[in-house]
Amino acid sequence: MAETKETSEKDEKPKPRVRPIVRLGIFLISHSFLVSVVCCTAGVLALFLLPVLAKNTYISENALMPGSASPMLSTQHVSDGNKLVKDLTSLDLKSSETGIESQRVIAQYMLELGAEVSFHKFHAQLNQFHPLHFFSSPDSGIIQENFSCSSYGINTVGIIRAPRGDGKEAIVLVTPYNTLKSDLGEAVSVGIAYSVFSLLTQVTWLSKDVIWLVADSRYGEYAAVAAWLRDYQIPKFSSLSTPNSEMCPDINNLYELKINSIAGSKFSNSFRRAGTMAAALVLKVSDQSEQYEDTISIYAEASNGQMPNLDLINVVNYLAVHRQGLRVKVEKLWSLLNSSWLKSLGEVFESLGKVAKSLNPEWKFGIPATEYVEGTATLASSLYYQALGVPTGPHGAFRDYQVDAITLEISPKYSLDKFRRIDILLRGGRLIEGVIRSVNNLLEKFHQSFFLYLLTSPSKFVSVGVYMIAFALLIAPLPMVAASLYVDANSLDSKTNKSTPSTIADTGEGGITIRSWRWLNSAKLVFAVHVWGAIVSLLPYFICQIPDSSPTIRFMIWVVLSLISLLTLYSVLASPFSCNNTSQEKEWALVKSVTISYVFIGLGLMSVINFATAEIGALLMVPMCLLARPLKFDLRAGSLRSFSRMVCNLVLGLIAFPPAAFFLLKGMLEGFGSVNIGDFWMWVESLWAWNSATYIFIGMVYLPCWVLCVHILLHTC
Repeated sequence: MAETKETSEKDEKPKPRVRPIVRLGIFLISHSFLVSVVCCTAGVLALFLLPVLAKNTYISENALMPGSASPMLSTQHVSDGNKLVKDLTSLDLKSSETGIESQRVIAQYMLELGAEVSFHKFHAQLNQFHPLHFFSSPDSGIIQENFSCSSYGINTVGIIRAPRGDGKEAIVLVTPYNTLKSDLGEAVSVGIAYSVFSLLTQVTWLSKDVIWLVADSRYGEYAAVAAWLRDYQIPKFSSLSTPNSEMCPDINNLYELKINSIAGSKFSNSFRRAGTMAAALVLKVSDQSEQYEDTISIYAEASNGQMPNLDLINVVNYLAVHRQGLRVKVEKLWSLLNSSWLKSLGEVFESLGKVAKSLNPEWKFGIPATEYVEGTATLASSLYYQALGVPTGPHGAFRDYQVDAITLEISPKYSLDKFRRIDILLRGGRLIEGVIRSVNNLLEKFHQSFFLYLLTSPSKFVSVGVYMIAFALLIAPLPMVAASLYVDANSLDSKTNKSTPSTIADTGEGGITIRSWRWLNSAKLVFAVHVWGAIVSLLPYFICQIPDSSPTIRFMIWVVLSLISLLTLYSVLASPFSCNNTSQEKEWALVKSVTISYVFIGLGLMSVINFATAEIGALLMVPMCLLARPLKFDLRAGSLRSFSRMVCNLVLGLIAFPPAAFFLLKGMLEGFGSVNIGDFWMWVESLWAWNSATYIFIGMVYLPCWVLCVHILLHTC
């Protein structure tokens, strides 16, 4: 008996201890519905709390020291700048056909200051969709055989060599100027830049070279700046990239300036360079007067949601407000300012803030309702323009080369008459002088402050560590729901079809049984639909080849070809309207599980490329994926819960369809009377023309996800 007892004790092996992380995973998977509701609700709430959690901006880099020195720009410099404005406007009155005279005048003024002057010739390049060059810049650099002299632009470039520098760093000042059709605002912006330029030729504290680029904006401000940057960063040694002077006599005549210039001038026919760019400012002056006060608007968004270092914006904001008395503005979604529900939400947060302050005076929670509404409108605008991935100004060309740059647009309170022009020249010039002086103090590139942030006002921001919480809460339920659906589908399969030879018995910890490899069929379907998404993304390249077609016609052709290709796909693969046998009762759950997994991966990758796109995509895709369920089951159930879910599925399926979402958003912002079918094509065309990653996300992640959710809704098994 003793031997038998000892043998039985040896046969009994101790059960392995389940790790706490495994227990937690099993618990979350078992309660995936509750976790999904809590996380999605918390994610949306965290998004609306961002304006409340915004912090005041501050200068992270002490070396910038904005406003520490008194401005040196005098009335004499302003007078010189005003003289240039008068000369340019008088040339416009003469209706010069070629614009050569205005460039000649600007170059002559630069030469009189002792700057190095050169002309940069570039060929206007149209942004065109090409699938093989999607994430690369449109840098051909070679003139086509059928060019015309009228398609050339000429930038005027002046360089000041720093007396205390070694030529390794430079600051760039850009003033767009249309040589054929300029307005008074552009002439004043050139005058401001010239007044600062004349000052910088006399100072002794300058340690970085200063480049003044007068961009020929007749073919677009961005195109002129991008062409100059392309040649600055990537030197070209082929003569094909420069126009032939014999074929273009107007361009050749421009170089006669060297003969007429003053003695000892530094005019050069070759492309002149300075050091590595530390920062860039694009200066514009609006000819339209503001209603209340002199303002300056800051545009910072670049391609694919890139933003300049926050310190650069902080320096401009500090100097504009505290030194020059200018009101700083950033873009807002103006339609949200009159939203009653947003105002009510702001009042709720304001009341909660008062309660929190009464409990503990040190708790700083809650802001006034009006400030909350304005902060939300600014935050929504920041998210929208970052998600588009399209630059909001010529500064975007600098961010492609990792140079911190912003566009400043000064809007005067009154029209630019003689007296107001002097005031704008003085205040604008001193602002630019202060920013250049701060950047000049830097010993290295901007790196102390944030590159990933959202603005709620010119002086408040939300950092990446805060706004990532909302996104993380939104996508957190996806892997748990995917695992729960997979387990449920295979558990049902193990009960109804135990003798299936394609099953592999494997009981894991916690009693979760994984028996079937049938998920590969669902993965094949999901993969095929995403291949279809890639085909849909490439169709516009071929549709654009159709001559004399309107945006509406192109959009309709795109829709028809996409439907034909989708129906062809379903004719080859399984159709959502048919079911082969009863063993596939949970086939939709496997499709949903694989779809959710792919959406989780797609959103995670997109958050690295462009977080704003991933955030907006998660708001639309996560509820649609989590609620997707065959409509047949909800109709059979007949309960209030199933009916509500069916209505939500239908509403989300309609709203989340990309064209429908675009028309709904455009109608809410601009009015439904202005909505046109061809607007969606033009919007998508702008995305691919600017190589926005949002276009790839819509075509290869968002649209296939919508199709798969519709597939699940129409499933009849």
